[in-house]
Amino acid sequence: MPTRIAAVEFLNTITLIEGLDTWADCQLIKAVPSRIGQMVVEGSADIGLASIVDAADPKNNLALIPAGMIGCDGPTLTVRLFSAVPPEKITAVHADTDSHTSVMLADIILRELHSVHAEFKPFDTREKSSTPPTEPTQSPDEAWPETILLIGDKVVVDSPPAVRYPHQIDLGQAWHELTGLPFVYATWMCRADDADSPKIAQAAIMLDRIAKRNTLRLDWLVTTQAKSHHWPADLARTYIGQLLKFTPDHRAQQAVELFFEKLRHHNILNATKPNWLNMNTPSGATD
Repeated sequence: MPTRIAAVEFLNTITLIEGLDTWADCQLIKAVPSRIGQMVVEGSADIGLASIVDAADPKNNLALIPAGMIGCDGPTLTVRLFSAVPPEKITAVHADTDSHTSVMLADIILRELHSVHAEFKPFDTREKSSTPPTEPTQSPDEAWPETILLIGDKVVVDSPPAVRYPHQIDLGQAWHELTGLPFVYATWMCRADDADSPKIAQAAIMLDRIAKRNTLRLDWLVTTQAKSHHWPADLARTYIGQLLKFTPDHRAQQAVELFFEKLRHHNILNATKPNWLNMNTPSGATD
C-alpha cells in the first residue's frame, strides 16, 4: 500500500510537495486545508499537510512531523483580514471556509490587539460573485460583507475590491508584532497511534528530503509554477523566497506551543500540548 499524503494545491505548498509524484510509494491527494486534518483522523490519508489547529484538538490525537511547514516570520501576504471599518469597530467576520487555523488566529489578534470579541460566520468566496446586493441602492462592491477573512491564492489573484476595504490586517505580521515569533499555519501530521510505524518514519525522511531539495531550487519552482497559479512571477518569488518559512525549527515549535496556550486562555479551544514526532534530522525535534 502506498503512503497516502494529503495536501492543498496552493502556490505556498510547492516547496513541500513538488517531486512527491516521483516517489513510487506515495499517493498524493489534493484537498482544501480545512478537510485534511479530518482525512488523517478518519484514516483516508496517512499523512496530511494540515491546519495546525487540527493538532490542537485533543480528540484528533495527531502527531506533528517536523519535516516541513507553511509559516511566516512576519507578513504572510495570503492570510488577510479585510474590513470596511477600523479593527476596533469590527463586530462580525465572514471567514473563508477553506481555513480553520486562520479563523482562530484572527480571533486572538482581534482580542489581544484591538479588544474586540467578534462573531465569526462562514463565507464561501466561490459564491461571492453570485450574491446580489441586499439593498437596491448598494453597489456590487458594497454587497461584500463588512469584514472578511481570506486565505490562500485568492488573496492575490481574486482579491476583494480595495475601495470597499480601507482597513486590512496581515495576520502573520500581527502575530509577530504580538509575540515576536513566527507563525505556523500548517505542518505535516499523522495519527499519534501511527507515529512509531516504519511507514511514517520512511515518509517523514522522504518529506524532509523533498523540502530541502526544493528550497535549493526556489527560483525554478516559481518560474514553472507561478503562471499556473495565476501569480505574477516577481510577487511569487518574493512570497515563496522571502515571506514564507518551511522549516519547523525551535522558534516555530515554540510559536505553536504559544498559539495553543492562547487558544486555551481565551477558551477558543481546549488545546492539547503539541506532540512533535522525534526525527534524527537537522530539522527534527528532540523533545
